[in-house]
Amino acid sequence: MPITTQQLIRFKQEGRAIAALTVWDYALAQILDEAGVDVLLVGDSLGMAILGYDTTLPVTLDEMIHHAKAVRRGTRRALLVADLPFMTYQESVEQAFHSAGRLLKEAGVQAVKLEGGHPTAVTTVARLVEAGIPVMGHVGLTPQSVHQLGYRQQGGSQEAGEKILLQAIALEQAGAFAIVLEHIPSDLACQITQKLMIPTIGIGAGPHCDGQVLVTSDILGLSNRQPPFAKVYANLRETITQAVGKYTAEVRVRSFPDKPPF
Repeated sequence: MPITTQQLIRFKQEGRAIAALTVWDYALAQILDEAGVDVLLVGDSLGMAILGYDTTLPVTLDEMIHHAKAVRRGTRRALLVADLPFMTYQESVEQAFHSAGRLLKEAGVQAVKLEGGHPTAVTTVARLVEAGIPVMGHVGLTPQSVHQLGYRQQGGSQEAGEKILLQAIALEQAGAFAIVLEHIPSDLACQITQKLMIPTIGIGAGPHCDGQVLVTSDILGLSNRQPPFAKVYANLRETITQAVGKYTAEVRVRSFPDKPPF
């Protein structure tokens, strides 16, 4: 059966950890879905992993919809969530409605994710949820705020940690069905996870979250640079390089193809 937002909340109550990964294309969506991943996130990290930008900021809503439509066609079981890109929801609640609505209507995603737990973001979440649009929150290191925060761990001081905790609580009260905790101390993530009734999905936030999410190109060894909290489960960059090198060599010495196809 397809996974729903309510099912993720039940997973937390049952103590069942949630596995999430980013994805941007049809073929990989099929593989991840069949492998049993619970949540597929069409993340704006596609700006760096796929489109070659230095940050997530240049990613457009049209680009997100384009990739999310491909992922939707390859997904049968996992819950499909898409990021709202930078400056597609911050301007007004009406702008957020328009952007989220396009992702649900045109791409077929089941939920959207937006960054931040400040009062404006909380109000936006509440209005979207009120309109029937499921929202995943995101606090801690928020990559769309890279020019303010950098890529440093957040919540290291007592004051900063308390602020992130209060943001997470406010997002839950606004109706978010889950919250991503990115690059914060493990003990802070544990405190937030114990405080909330909705699941926390950690990325660089330690082992105490209700689930984990990573960028798929990082775990497959395809990224040029790995974040400090990622784990490489395969070195596909090396495998692909060797395979392409072998193919190129065979073409050049005319050993491929070795016989006519018909």
